[in-house]
Amino acid sequence: MNETSSSPGPLARAERLGRLLENSVLVGVLSGMILLAGLQILLRNFVGTGFPWAEEALRLMVLWTAMIGAVAASREYRHISIDILSRLMPPTARLWSALIVDLFTAGVSFALCWYSYEFVADAFQYDDRLLGDLPAWPFQAILPVAFGLIGYRYTVWSLTRVKAIIQPEQSA
Repeated sequence: MNETSSSPGPLARAERLGRLLENSVLVGVLSGMILLAGLQILLRNFVGTGFPWAEEALRLMVLWTAMIGAVAASREYRHISIDILSRLMPPTARLWSALIVDLFTAGVSFALCWYSYEFVADAFQYDDRLLGDLPAWPFQAILPVAFGLIGYRYTVWSLTRVKAIIQPEQSA
């Protein structure tokens, strides 16, 4: 095989695998949430009772859906932003503005990662329980993982902006 082979490199394969994993978990959790909520409604209307743990499970599923959705939005650079000023800026100022926003977002995400890690560690230490008698920390672990991934992605975006500022002719 020659060097101009069209097979993707390891980073591209890792990106595709990560995207597949994120999408699969998101679809799985969302589907499970819809099925559990529908079943709970049917059981309450026709049997007069439901699963006692269902509401707590649904709250956890909403948390997981929100966090995985935020990670998926960060991979597409689709966070909530108000960019009316950036449309009026010249390209160089737009790059600097985006760099500042990306660094700020990465910093906030890493801070949230750290504090949510401490929250999960406390839940582990104090043996918090959910869904009857299951340990809480595995369900809560999505918080530091998701914030860490978002922080990582915005750090990568920041490095991309720095490269575009330093070498504008190569990033065009």
